[in-house]
Amino acid sequence: MRKIILAAIAVLAFGGVAAAQNFPSRPITIIVPFSAGGPSDAMARILAERMKVAFGEQVLVENVTGAGGSVGVGRAVRSPPDGYTISFGHLGTHVANGAVYKLGYDLVTDLEPVALLPSNPMIIVSKKAVPASSLKEFLAWLKAQPTAPTAGTAGAGSGSHIAGLYFENVSGIKLQYVPYRGTGPAMNDLVAGQIDMIVDQTSNSIGQVRAGNIRAYAITDSKRVESASDIPTVDEAGLPGFHMTLWSGLWVPKGTPKDVIAKLNTATVEALGDPAVRKQLENLGLQMPPKDKLTPQALGAWQKAEIDKWWPMIKAANVKVD
Repeated sequence: MRKIILAAIAVLAFGGVAAAQNFPSRPITIIVPFSAGGPSDAMARILAERMKVAFGEQVLVENVTGAGGSVGVGRAVRSPPDGYTISFGHLGTHVANGAVYKLGYDLVTDLEPVALLPSNPMIIVSKKAVPASSLKEFLAWLKAQPTAPTAGTAGAGSGSHIAGLYFENVSGIKLQYVPYRGTGPAMNDLVAGQIDMIVDQTSNSIGQVRAGNIRAYAITDSKRVESASDIPTVDEAGLPGFHMTLWSGLWVPKGTPKDVIAKLNTATVEALGDPAVRKQLENLGLQMPPKDKLTPQALGAWQKAEIDKWWPMIKAANVKVD
């Protein structure tokens, strides 16, 4: 019996090695936990288009929305750990949601990190009808409203929601949050004048800012964004210290073979190093991570550090969704 068990283990181990060596032999799916047309979707599709060159297989993007991105991440967590399902996420989905939702999975122990992706400084934007041309004027306008101004978010615990909470803490202005299934639809309502503002990802807003459809006041970073150098930083505009960058990353289900994770990481790093891809991402206002931060280990350490940083603020704000 012992020989049979050992033989079975050997067969399984060999099968796992063979599968890793042959990976990929069919299309790969990246699950984006937000709606199509938003900043996460845009980044994932740019990467997927380049990653298929490295793999010689299709890399598909599937949008699975709901509950601030936690539905899509849960779908990835419950997928077979074979590398064919990748979880795309960011500060909201893979950090904040653990403090907001009863997830049914652990963001650290039930996922394996693959690679850190470009980051997105946030930008303070409003509907065009707001009569303010600077951040100081916009803050004064917000404070003068008889009811709490409306701020669009991609759901409780999303990056735009965390940014809104942080904005409240720094400015002392209370906001009324309007949740959407992504910042893509939130932006549509901002352009239509249905909501007052969003503290949004720069990549999601910059096109509408350039088109003159919304107003931009400041970048939430200590330095200006190269692709939007005319927009001041919060330090320059009058809200010093309001610094927040929404970083993104790729994960796979726990138990995915290390060799497969290494192949996914290599394809991702190659994509980020492609000049055409870099230009596309930088045109969206995205900032490339340093080369030494592109390993799976670096993403894992960064995710844990961000949990330690943001969970206390989220819990202090009593943001909860059952």
